[in-house]
Amino acid sequence: MTRTVVASATREIVIGFDQPFCVIGERINPTGRKKLAAEMIAGDFSTVEKDVLAQVAAGATMLDVNAGVTAVNPNETEPPLLVRTLEIVQGLTDLPLSIDSSVTAAIEAGLQVAKGRPLINSVTGEEEKLEAILPLVKKYNVPVVAISNDETGISEDPDVRFEVARKIVRRAADYGIPAHDIVVDPLVMPIGAMGSAGQQVFRLLRRLREELEVNTTCGLSNISFGLPHRHGINAAFIPMVIAAGMTSAIMNPCRPQEMEAVRGANVLTGADPNCGEWIMTYR
Repeated sequence: MTRTVVASATREIVIGFDQPFCVIGERINPTGRKKLAAEMIAGDFSTVEKDVLAQVAAGATMLDVNAGVTAVNPNETEPPLLVRTLEIVQGLTDLPLSIDSSVTAAIEAGLQVAKGRPLINSVTGEEEKLEAILPLVKKYNVPVVAISNDETGISEDPDVRFEVARKIVRRAADYGIPAHDIVVDPLVMPIGAMGSAGQQVFRLLRRLREELEVNTTCGLSNISFGLPHRHGINAAFIPMVIAAGMTSAIMNPCRPQEMEAVRGANVLTGADPNCGEWIMTYR
């Protein structure tokens, strides 16, 4: 059984086919949040602190931490800001963390201060990225999110995305990184723009689980991008992707409708024995 271990200094969680669905809180991310980005640049982390505590209270399993506030000189500005953000988050919670950056220097800086065994988010199938990130995965003995795109971009063909995932798993093996430390993101397309997006990801998830035997994740809200009442689509999507084999998602745990869908799916898949978590939460 494939199990991906992620840990903080004091808490260990397992992402796996036989485990409760792993909710990776997405809120510590200035992308698309101009006010938060401005605050972080100014050294004001009050919103970050509020978002940490709110996501913990809402039931997040772990937290994603991103400090990509600017496209100007990210190699200089992002590493120290990510380090500061990680230190603040670790001072507020013992949940395991995901270090989220497209800047290699920032990822390594984050790995140097992160406690336990964080998740790296992410590596793609591009040769430059594989050669930069996989040595860090091996050096620090941490798991990594593998995004199913490469130099050709994001393919609309799910079979192509599967082959990119297979390539990353094989290249990781060349570095001595086991498949259970690769968490594949098959890339969820917006259903409003591509009517087959849901069916595509369900098919991909089954192949990733059965053929590559890897854990999986996604940016959950991508499915509803551009549609009204997005939470309704997201909440319907959650139990369907879990049934298809997805084991984690980067999402907003502060949306009760979506967390209810996660907890209900855990009950129905047997990942919540005797309905214990459901009863404790909703009785």
